[in-house]
Amino acid sequence: MRIKKYIPILEWLPGYKKQDLPGDISAGLTVGVMLIPQGMAYAIVAGLPPVYGLYAALFPQLIYAILGTSGQLAIGAVAMDSLLVAAGVSAFAVAGTAEYIELAILLAGLIGLIQFLFGVFRLGFLVNFLSKPVISGFTFAAAFIIGLNQLGNITGIKLARDSYLHHILIDFYLSIQLIHFPTLLLGISAILLIKILGWWNKDIPASLMVVILSILVVSFFDFDQQGVQIVGSIPKGLPDFSFPNFSFHNVTELLPTAFGLALIGFMEATAIGKAMATNKNKVRANQELIALGSANFIGSLFQSFPVSSGFARTAVNIQAGAKTSVAALFSASLIALTLFVLTPYFYYLPKAILAAIIMVAVVGLIDVGYIKNLWRTDKRDFILMLITFISTLGFGIQEGIVLGIFLSLGLVIYHSVYPHMASLGKIEGTNFYRNVQRFPKARQPEEMLIIRFDAQLYFANINYFKDKIEELVKEKGDKLKVIILNADAINSIDTTAFQELHQMVINYQKAGIDFYFSGVIGPVRDTFFQNNLIDEFGREKFFMDVEEAVKFFEKHKAKEQNTIDENAIQTNVGNGKDI
Repeated sequence: MRIKKYIPILEWLPGYKKQDLPGDISAGLTVGVMLIPQGMAYAIVAGLPPVYGLYAALFPQLIYAILGTSGQLAIGAVAMDSLLVAAGVSAFAVAGTAEYIELAILLAGLIGLIQFLFGVFRLGFLVNFLSKPVISGFTFAAAFIIGLNQLGNITGIKLARDSYLHHILIDFYLSIQLIHFPTLLLGISAILLIKILGWWNKDIPASLMVVILSILVVSFFDFDQQGVQIVGSIPKGLPDFSFPNFSFHNVTELLPTAFGLALIGFMEATAIGKAMATNKNKVRANQELIALGSANFIGSLFQSFPVSSGFARTAVNIQAGAKTSVAALFSASLIALTLFVLTPYFYYLPKAILAAIIMVAVVGLIDVGYIKNLWRTDKRDFILMLITFISTLGFGIQEGIVLGIFLSLGLVIYHSVYPHMASLGKIEGTNFYRNVQRFPKARQPEEMLIIRFDAQLYFANINYFKDKIEELVKEKGDKLKVIILNADAINSIDTTAFQELHQMVINYQKAGIDFYFSGVIGPVRDTFFQNNLIDEFGREKFFMDVEEAVKFFEKHKAKEQNTIDENAIQTNVGNGKDI
């Protein structure tokens, strides 16, 4: 039973239903058709010959089908990861050379090992530290850079590949007089045709149709003889099996890029997998790391560069009827057939067509709706997204990744050190206590301060906690008699925070302000018991909820008032005064 947990195909394949087969066949062939032009296009983005895009669509799909937990995830080359490959590897070798290809394949192996080890040691939670606004800012910038890097192919100008926006634009401006207009016309026509076909009927494989049509046009009219750049000869047959060169020098050079791509590739796959998940296919983060890591590592043994999951392909896979990972087996079979039989037919494929396919694809990475929603709902997250976007465009891809990671971690630390804290008041006619700033009708008696702290209490935020209470106490003034801490949301407390809290309560008690606790949960209550705090402060000062604490204070206050009145009567009688 345990082996099925790590090899999910053993769990679902024995129960495979025949009625799922037509949908899996249809989806598999549809995605396979989509992968052929996309894979070749993204290989160019990565700085590799087009055939490597087909290699990346073959064995990684098969491995993920065996080990993955999502039955619909479509694995292969993706635009952003391909750009990151180019940015990372081009620092050490010239794109397209044997050394460059060797390093790109090694990068896939490194990424695979990192992802696999992360999965084995259950480190899938690390991806949660990459916030969506930061990753979105990086993605949008990457889309611009990917698209602009295709200006050379779509205009016929020989431009150097670059990951800096200003370098690309300056280079293009200085070479604009060299535009090859037949190539430009071909590229623009391809973009328009892809968009029109997609608008007319989404079931039509628009990219493949444009590829076939362009090959026929170029070969018939001999456009390659007139300056239109073509793909040329593509190796026939399956990729050779060989181990990447894991030399110490190569590994140390590529390790930073590998770590960044490992996290981003996993984040893409899990985000898409969870978004598309059904009750039948529950995505398990750590198993996804093992599956994706295995796909990348074993893929590298068969000449694959780094892969992940593409949102558009996964959506098409589901729309076409995919029920299980059997669909991926049919996709891989079609890729294998292409490598064995069809590669000679891609000889006349214009590079401008692949550039057009890339440009259309990366436009989909820019989610305008998300940007608008972020501006309306959270200006701080919008600014984080904008900073990442601008820095990636201005300083480069790898710098953008590093900044994004630091911004994400900084955001986590900020929210942890300065969590939400509210002063509570009672909603009239109910027993509910709500934030007085959000609920103007909520009332808090002037002799009470009722507060709620919405985070764990530990060494990094205890001073913020104390300072906020001190501010609220000063606002209350001399009439304040009791502080009630609603501890429902405090899920833990460390020794530093405990000692500071202990001393703070004692100080307030000395100043004549009592301190009550309500809703203290188990782990925090255990800490209080272990340190004898409950007995020291008095068990009567710990309550199940705020209302109970308020009633206790009011009852205690009434008793004190009665005692004061009785003492006054006795004093007056003793003095012979008429009551």
